[in-house]
Amino acid sequence: MRHRFHALCPYFAMFPETFAETWLDRLTRPGDVVLDPFCGRGTLPFQALLMGRRGIGCDVNPVAYCVTRAKTNAPALGLVERRLDFLEREYRARRYERSRRELPTFFRWTYRPETLRQVLHLRERLRWYDSNVDSMIAALALGALHGETNKSPCYLSNQMPHTISTKPAYSVRFWKERGYRPPRRDVFDLLRDRARYRYETPPPRTRGFALLADMRKLPRLARQIPGPVRCVITSPPYLNVTNFEEDQWLRLWFLGGPPHPTYRRVSKDDRHERSDGYWRLIADMWRSIGRVLADRAHVVIRLGAVREPPERLLEKLVGAALASSRRTRLAHHEVTELRRRQTRSFQPGAGGCKVEIDCHFVIG
Repeated sequence: MRHRFHALCPYFAMFPETFAETWLDRLTRPGDVVLDPFCGRGTLPFQALLMGRRGIGCDVNPVAYCVTRAKTNAPALGLVERRLDFLEREYRARRYERSRRELPTFFRWTYRPETLRQVLHLRERLRWYDSNVDSMIAALALGALHGETNKSPCYLSNQMPHTISTKPAYSVRFWKERGYRPPRRDVFDLLRDRARYRYETPPPRTRGFALLADMRKLPRLARQIPGPVRCVITSPPYLNVTNFEEDQWLRLWFLGGPPHPTYRRVSKDDRHERSDGYWRLIADMWRSIGRVLADRAHVVIRLGAVREPPERLLEKLVGAALASSRRTRLAHHEVTELRRRQTRSFQPGAGGCKVEIDCHFVIG
């Protein structure tokens, strides 16, 4: 049975847990420290815990950090339920009415008034950065914040994709043209239900490590890493494919950000459109992980691009590995054609990424 935490908060441009599981089984042993410096929704560190490894996830995006921390440091279900009960008892609708009215028009089309007031309460009260319990509740809320309401009662918003937050003007126009209205949802009841559903598969007993940081800072954070890293399995942002900050803007708002899409506020490296800047990012990744890797370690990287052919990606990736200052050997690579691209789920006819390349390096 697939562990239900894996789908805690669906994310665009994520590799499946089977990818992590295959390489972990092939290259690591129980107890090994494994790292993903672009962890996204935390698939690699969480799967590592399930397989008896010690998982570390690092990401500059607060959404990624919150979800990864929730998965890899899951509190007991009873603690989550008691915290939700407390948050509901202290909730006072009138306190949030002014804040609700001051939000942009988009929010009035996205949520019912009472739902939005409850969301604002959680946004104000949750200490997701400091508390494992609050991090889990925030992650459950992030996963429910928007989605395909016409297909499932598990989402709080008007009709939206569950992997990305569509832009405000486009969303309002879409809803008006189709006569869509926000659903009636009680946030506390929905989160209790989602928590019980996710905990049907018990969390792992061991804890992982989630770092809210630019991966370039990993060498300075080495003291927080429980031993030399035996394996890195990661998928950096693809070249000119998607903008994570824009895609996750509504979730970023819930975690304290502004009530509109932002660009390069969270990271200067979000969606490199020029090849030279992108490969500087990849060289920086190699430079950073080269300083925390153990001898005879392994690095597995999945890359993609819109226009770069796979042979070009391979050539540039092998060249960028020189920045690690370690002896690296390309042990294996494989190119996969993408037949069902994620972009089609919310943007029919989108070009998107047509191929991915997986590369396995051995570090001397």
